Amino acid sequence: MKTLDRKLYRDLWRLKGQALAIALVIASGVMTLILAVTTLESLTGARDRFYTSHHYAELFVDLKRAPLGLLAQLQQLDGVNLIEPRVRAAVRLAVPGYGDPVRGQLLSLPDGRQPLLNHLHLKAGSLPEPGRDDQAVVSDAFAEAHGLAPGDRLEAIVNGRHTQLTISGIGLSPEYLYQVAPTDMMPDYRRYAVLWMNQRALAQAYGMEGAFNSLTLTLQAGASEADVIDALDLALARYGAIGAQTRHDQQSHRFIEEELNQQRITATVLPAIFLTVSAFLLNVVMGRIIQTQREQLAVLKAFGYRDTELARHYGLLAGAIVLLGWAVGVVLGGWAASGLAGVYREYFRFPEMQFGVPLWALALSLLVTLLAALAGTWHAVWRAVGRPPAEAMRPPAPHRFRRSWLESLVPAALLGNEGRIVLRNLARHPLKAAFSVLGIALSAGLLVIGAYQLAAVDKMIDQQYRQVLQMDMELTFNEPTPARAAGELRHLPGVLAVESWRRVPVTLIHGHRHYRTSLLGMAQEPGMRQVLDGQGRPQRLPEAGVMLTRHLAEQLDVQVGDTLEVAVMEGRRQRLSLPLTALVDEPLGVGAYLQLGALNALMHEGPAISGVWLLVDRERTAELHAALWELPGVASIGLLTEAEQGIRDYMDETLLMVAVIFVGIASSIAFGVTYNNARIAFAERARELATLQVLGYTRAEVARILLGEIALLTLAAIPLGWAIGVFFSHLLNRAFTHDLFRIPLVFTPHTFGFAAAGVLVASLLVAALVFRRLGRLDKIRVLKAVE
Repeated sequence: MKTLDRKLYRDLWRLKGQALAIALVIASGVMTLILAVTTLESLTGARDRFYTSHHYAELFVDLKRAPLGLLAQLQQLDGVNLIEPRVRAAVRLAVPGYGDPVRGQLLSLPDGRQPLLNHLHLKAGSLPEPGRDDQAVVSDAFAEAHGLAPGDRLEAIVNGRHTQLTISGIGLSPEYLYQVAPTDMMPDYRRYAVLWMNQRALAQAYGMEGAFNSLTLTLQAGASEADVIDALDLALARYGAIGAQTRHDQQSHRFIEEELNQQRITATVLPAIFLTVSAFLLNVVMGRIIQTQREQLAVLKAFGYRDTELARHYGLLAGAIVLLGWAVGVVLGGWAASGLAGVYREYFRFPEMQFGVPLWALALSLLVTLLAALAGTWHAVWRAVGRPPAEAMRPPAPHRFRRSWLESLVPAALLGNEGRIVLRNLARHPLKAAFSVLGIALSAGLLVIGAYQLAAVDKMIDQQYRQVLQMDMELTFNEPTPARAAGELRHLPGVLAVESWRRVPVTLIHGHRHYRTSLLGMAQEPGMRQVLDGQGRPQRLPEAGVMLTRHLAEQLDVQVGDTLEVAVMEGRRQRLSLPLTALVDEPLGVGAYLQLGALNALMHEGPAISGVWLLVDRERTAELHAALWELPGVASIGLLTEAEQGIRDYMDETLLMVAVIFVGIASSIAFGVTYNNARIAFAERARELATLQVLGYTRAEVARILLGEIALLTLAAIPLGWAIGVFFSHLLNRAFTHDLFRIPLVFTPHTFGFAAAGVLVASLLVAALVFRRLGRLDKIRVLKAVE
C-alpha cells in the first residue's frame, strides 16, 4: 500500500466525526435533488403514458346546445383532427348509508363502446350495455371512498328528474386524473363523483336528443392551436359556447402541471442551497485541516512528493467524504420518494405509477456533488501544496497578545481571564471567525425557511376559510334563477342566513394579455364571502367597475384605474369595458368581483342569481340535506368545512411533509457546521488548552474558553441567519406562487425563535461532545509536539 494511501485511510478514521458531519450536509442536498427529480420523472412518465394510451383530448368546448348535424361543418375546420360530441350534465347522488349530499358530473359515452377521445380505463366491471339507460361507470376514487362495486345502485337527480342508476363498471379517465369539483381546489372523493352513461340515455334524461353540449377535439400535426380555437369560437358562438379551452384550462391537467412545476423548482432551488452550503463548508474544513497538517505536508514535499501527488491525496480525502454523502443522499432520496409515491397515488389517479431513481438522476447528482466539492476544496488544496517545504516547516509567526478591539466593547470587570482569551483569539483571526459565523448563519437561514413554510401554510388556509369564506354551504343552481329563490331557501329547516351570488364566464383582456375566468357578482357589503385588502380588512364592492385579485392583476399587467376589456362568454356574448377600481388579496385561486346588481344590468337581465351561500344550524343539517334533495333546481351542494379539511389534508401530506423534511435536514446541517467548527478549533488550539491545564486551570475553566468562543460565534450568527432565511424564503415564495394558491410571506416570532432554538440546541450538543473530548486530551503528547 502506498504511503499516501495509508495516510488517507488514517486521516479518514481520525476525522471520522467531521467527515460524517460534512457527508450529512452533502447527503441533504443530494436527497432533495433525488426526491424532486424522481418524483418529477415518475409523475411526468405516468401522465404522458396515460394521456397517450387513452387518447386525451387537446381542446374542450362547453356550450348550451348544438345539433349533431353541425359536426360535419366543424370537422372541415383547418387543423381539426378528431372531434367527438357528448352530453355533459350536473348530477346529484344519494349513496345508501351516507347522509351528506353528493354532487357529480355525468358524461356520455357512445352506446356500448369506448369514446374516440378520453378512453376509460376500467378497473372493474364493464361499460354500460348498448340500449341500457340505467347503467353507468363510476369514477374509481368515488367508488373506493364508498366501497362501491359493479352491481350496486345509486339514486340520482339529473336535470331535476329522479332516476336509479346501476353501476356497470369502475373506471377513470385522463380528463379526471385529479378528480375535483369545478369550484373546489382539493378532491373530496366521498362527496364528488364522475359518471359515464350511454349517449342516448343521458341525452334523453337531459333533454339533448339529437344535440350535444360538449365537444372534445385533437389537432392535426403542425396546426395552430390559437387559430383552431378562434374558428371554433366563431362557429359555436350562436350555440352558447363559452369558449374553447386547452388542456392548460382543464382543471385536472392544470393542477398536475402546477405540481410538476413545483417539483422542477424544488429540484433546482433547494439542492443548490444545500450544495452551496456544502461547498462552503468543505472549503473551510479542508483549509483548516490542511493547516493543522502543515508540518506533515512539508516533510512529504522534502522527501520528494510532487505537488500533483499531494493534491491528489487531499482530493481523494475530500472525494471520499463527498462520495459517502452522495451515497447516503441517494438512499434517503429514494426512500423519501417511495413514501411520497403513496401520497401522489391518492391524489393523482394514474392507473400505474413507477417510482424508481433514474440512472441519469444518479449521474446528475454525482456530477453536481463532485463539482460542489471541487469548488469547495481546490483553492485550499493548491494553496497548501504550492507552499515551499522550508516555509511550511517553519512554525507560523507567533500571534500578538495585546488588547483587542473586541475587549473595548465589554467592561473589563465582566471579562475575566477566560473572556479575554476568547475575545483576543477571535480578534486575531477575523476571517476565520467570519467564515464560522457565516456557516452557522446559513444553517439558521435554512431553519427559518422550514419554519416559515410550516407557519405560512396554516396562515394561508386560516385566511381563506376563516376570513374569506365564512359560509357553511354553497348551493349552485342548474340555470340562472330569479332572485326570489333565495327568499324561499330561507324557510328551509336549519337555514340561518342566505346570501345570493351570480357567476358569469368571461375572458379578461388587457393589451395582448388575456385570462379566462368568471365575474362573481355579490352584495355591495358581502357577509359570507369577504374580499380582503393586503392588510386582511374586508372591502366594500365599488359602485361601478371591477375588483381583481392582485395575482390576476399582475398576470394581466393592469393597475387600478386602467380599463379592462371583458368578453362575456354567455348570453348575448357582448364585449364590455370596465375600469379596475380596486385590488384584493386572496391566498387561493384568482377572481374578479363586482356588485350583483351591476352584473345583472351588464347582462341585460332581471335580478338573477347562479347560487346562494348558506349559514346553517349544524344540529339540523340532516333535515336540511333531506329538504335540499327534494329541490330539483339545485345542481350541486358544497360543504365548506369538508373543503377546508380536504385542503388541509393535502397540504399536510405534501407541502408540510416536505417542510418537515426540510427542517430535519436544516437541523442536521446546523449540527454539522457547528461540530466541524468546534472540532477544528479544538485541533488548532490543543497545545494551548493543554498548557492552561498544566498551569492549573481546571477542565471547566478551559472548557469555558473553547465553548465561550463557540457560543459567541453562534450568537453572532443567529441574526445573520434570520436575514438569510428571510431572503431565501422570499425567493421560494415567488417561485411557488401560481394561480391555484399563494403562500403568504409572513414571519412570526415563532419562526425566528424556532431557527434560533435549532442552532442553539445543535451548539449545546456540540458543547457536550467537545467537553467530553477535552477530558480525554493527552496533555503529554500534545506538549511534546514540535512548536
